This record gives sequence, C-alpha cells and structure tokens, in this order.
Amino acid sequence: MATVAAGGSKRGGGRGRKALVAVLDNEANISAGKAAKAGDLSASSAQKAKRASSKSGKAAKAAAAASAVVDDVAELQGMLERLRLEKEKAEEMVRERDEVIRKKEEEIETKEKEQERLQAELRKVQRAKEFKPTVSFPLVKSLLEKELDGDDKGKKKGKGKAGLERKKPCPAYVLWMKDQWVEIKKENPEADFKEVSNTLGAKWKALGAEEKQPYEERYRLEKEAYLQVVGQEKREAEAMKLLEEQQMQWTAKELLEQYLKFRQEAKEGDGKKGKRKNSKKDKDPSKPKQPMSAYFVYSQERRAALVAEKKNVPEIGKITGEEWKNMTEAQKAPYEEVAKKQKEEYQRQMEVYKQKKIEEAASLEKEEEEQKKIMKQEALQLLKKKEKADNIIKKTKEKRQKKKQENADPNRPKKPASSFILFSKEARKQLLEERPGINNSTLNALISVKWKELSGEERQMWNDKAAPAMAAYKKEMEEYTKAHSSSA
Repeated sequence: MATVAAGGSKRGGGRGRKALVAVLDNEANISAGKAAKAGDLSASSAQKAKRASSKSGKAAKAAAAASAVVDDVAELQGMLERLRLEKEKAEEMVRERDEVIRKKEEEIETKEKEQERLQAELRKVQRAKEFKPTVSFPLVKSLLEKELDGDDKGKKKGKGKAGLERKKPCPAYVLWMKDQWVEIKKENPEADFKEVSNTLGAKWKALGAEEKQPYEERYRLEKEAYLQVVGQEKREAEAMKLLEEQQMQWTAKELLEQYLKFRQEAKEGDGKKGKRKNSKKDKDPSKPKQPMSAYFVYSQERRAALVAEKKNVPEIGKITGEEWKNMTEAQKAPYEEVAKKQKEEYQRQMEVYKQKKIEEAASLEKEEEEQKKIMKQEALQLLKKKEKADNIIKKTKEKRQKKKQENADPNRPKKPASSFILFSKEARKQLLEERPGINNSTLNALISVKWKELSGEERQMWNDKAAPAMAAYKKEMEEYTKAHSSSA
C-alpha cells in the first residue's frame, strides 16, 4: 500500500512536476511575452521617437527647401525682369537698325535713280559727241587766230606789244634830241641822263622857228604816213570782221542743218549699236618707217623657220629671245651691222622728209598769205557795200525826217489815245505799285499779256472810253481836211 502510495506518490509527483514545469513555462512565456511586449513597446516608442525626430528633420528640411525655393523664385523673377528689359532694349535697337536700314535703302534707291538719270544724260552726251560736222569753218577766223597766236608768241619772247601794232612817230623835239645827243655826250662824257636832257631842253627852247621847221616837217610827214597806215589797218580789220560775221552766219546755218539731220538719224537709229570708229590719228604715209634693232633683224630671219615648225607668235618671241640672249658678241655682230645701216638710211630719209615738210609749210604759208589778200579784198568790197547801204538808209531817214518837218502843221488835230493806250496807262500805274523797280521791257510785256487776257466785255469797256475822243478827232480831221483843200 505504501509502495502503491509511494508509487502513487511518485506518479503523482511526476505529474506535479510536469504541471509545474508547464506552469513555470507558461509563466515564463507570459513574462517573456510581457517582456517582449515591453520590448515591442519600447521599440515602437523608439521608432515613434525616431519618426518624430525624422518628421521634425523633414519639416526643417522642408522649411529650408521652401526658403530656398522662395529665394530661387525671387532670383528667377529678377532674372526675368532683367531679361524683359534686355529684350525691350534689343527690340529698340532692332527698330533703330531697321530704320537705319530703311533709310540706307531709300538712299541707295535714290542714288540708283540718279545714276540711271546721269547715265541717260551721258548716253545723250556721248551720242552728241559723235556728231562730226563736215562743214569747214571760216578761213578768216583761222587766219585771225594765227595772227593772234603770233602776237602772243612775240609778247612772250619780250618783243613788246603786238607785232602788227605800228610804232608812233617821234615828235620834232625827240627827233632833234636824237641828232644832238651824241654831240652833247662828246662835249661832256661824264654827264648823266638828267643833265643831258636839261641841256638839250634849254637849247631846244632857244632855237628859232626856221631851225625847228625841218624836224617839225619830218614829224608831220611821219604822222600823216602813220595815220594813213593805221587807218587802212583799222578799215581792213573792220572789213575782215564783217566778212567773218557773214561767213559765220553761213557756217552756223549749215552746221544747224547738219546737226538737225544728225539728231533725226540718231533718233531713228537709237538702240542700235553702231560700229566702233577708230579714233587713232592717221599716220603720214610719206614718213619713213622706224629702223629695226639687231634683235628684230635676227627674229625676222628666224621667223620663217619657226613658222614652218608650226610655232605660234608668243612661242616664236620666247624662242628668239632666249636664243638672242645666249648668242655671243661675234654672233650678234652681223645683225648689229644690218641694223646700223638701216638706221643710217632712216636718218637720211628723215632729213629729206623734214626738208619736204618745211617746203610744204612754206608753200602753205604762201598760199595762206595769198588767200588772206584775196579775202581782204572781198572784205573791203563787202565793207563798201555796207557803207553804201548805210549811207542810203541814213539819207532816206534824213529825207523822211525833213519831209515830216516840212509837212508838220501845228493846226493839224492830234490823234487821241487808243483803248490799248488808255488801258496801258492804268495797268502801268498798278504794276509799278505792285512791283517797284521793274524794268521797262518787262513792264511792257506784262501790260501786253494783261491786255490779251481781257475778256470781250472788259475790252469793250476800254473801247467805249476811247470812242468819244476818237469820234471828236474824226470830226476835227474832216473839218481840217475841208479847210486845207479849200485853201489849196
């Protein structure tokens, strides 16, 4: 029993230990759970603290970021303002540049138009320059110009006044003084000009009329001859001038006809390109040609062979130049001898040519002198005709004036002013008030224009003003004519 009790106690003890262990385990688990829960609570509180601290950090960061954003926005706004101002400034500059460009374009356009106008005028002038008249200008003018050129050359050389101008004759006292000057100088060689002049003046005053008479007679004859020559020269000059004017009139008429014909042809052929005329001066065919140099003599000799080799002109020049440079003096000598002979022949021909030209110039001068004499004679005949015509006109005028004076009757009624005269008096006063200082010819022209511009009614008004005086004049003239005829 005891064993059973013991056994029972043992089995009961085993069960109790297991239950205790289980209880202990449960308690441990509970305590562990509580500890775990406490740990979890502490961990969660730590996490919450971390979260709170992280949230506060984030808030600070967010505030800092917000302030940074505000600063950035302010900076961006400032930049935008600056950009806006720069944009406005740039736009203003662009507008100014566009205005400058527009003005430049207008200037260029104006210049182009002006250039086109000038080119058109230039083309006209060029067409006009091409006008070459075939009319020969008066020979009188060319001869007179040659004489003037000769006078100018004489002046430049120091010959004094014009060569054609006559020297005036010396007075009687000067002629006598020339004869006595040498004798006075012989008597008093050391006397100066003033002393000699005073001495001669005193002697001349002391001379009698008989002693002075030969010198005065000589002066009179020289003066008559001088006046005759000068008068003849003046008359010839006047005659030549008259002939020149007549010839210039004929020439001008012919020249005008040729120019009008040229203008007509230019208009018809405008736009067509004409052939370019050679403006080079024509060479004298009789003038000797220049001699060739030694090199040209050599190149002339070599040319035939090089042409046979089908060399062109530049190649021929290059080859002959190189060959000539490489030649020795002995090789060049024959060509230099030929060139020397040609030069001597050229100089001889030039001497003959120059002599021929001198003879031709002398012959031409002689012909011009003959032509001048003939023209002077023609000019004198023309002057005589002119003087005769002038005398006839003068005599006719004198006869008319004399007849008018003889026929003038103080009792004859005077003709009254016409309507135009009455109008011109009124218009003259008005125009002189409006335009003080106007000349007479312009004033008369303006009055004529005003009279022509009057209407029929206005002109009739002036005719009515002049009509009573004209009617009275006609009545008086009838009475005067009757009385004159009855007395005759």
